[in-house]
Amino acid sequence: MPGAVIIGAGPGIGRSVARRFAREGLPVTLLARTRATVDAVAAEVAELGVPVVALTADTADETALRTALDAAAAQLGEPDVLVYNAAIIRPDAPGELSVREHQEAWAVNVVGAVNAAAHVGPGMARRGGGTILVTGGMPETNPRYVSLSLGKAGVRAAVNRLRTQVEDRSIARRA
Repeated sequence: MPGAVIIGAGPGIGRSVARRFAREGLPVTLLARTRATVDAVAAEVAELGVPVVALTADTADETALRTALDAAAAQLGEPDVLVYNAAIIRPDAPGELSVREHQEAWAVNVVGAVNAAAHVGPGMARRGGGTILVTGGMPETNPRYVSLSLGKAGVRAAVNRLRTQVEDRSIARRA
């Protein structure tokens, strides 16, 4: 039975979103970078009586991300909902991070969202519907979180581009 896939299923927004879908009776796949993180959230969500699949993958690793999404689909079916909530959240001021550190943050904060949407979007289009949600926040840049601010601006741009690309297929709506 298809349900929701929550990527970035940590103790904050990811956990809350997963619990909300579970309370509505949807099976939930949880994806996080570490086993400890995903297992803690999975234990809570399982208490709500829905099927829960807990997977690990680094969203900056395209192969690992696609493999996890395929494993989720194999266990529960192609998702009705994809929630991308993964992010590298760390304080950093201008000039503190190396180019490599910025690239790593960008890969998680932006590219992972694009890859996840590109992977599940075609199936949603074939089925005639689905929902892709990307968490945001930071409407204004924060000088104490430079890489995260850049990532949130980038993911907003990516979502707007994806929205215009798939709007006619009814799998994305403007928020």
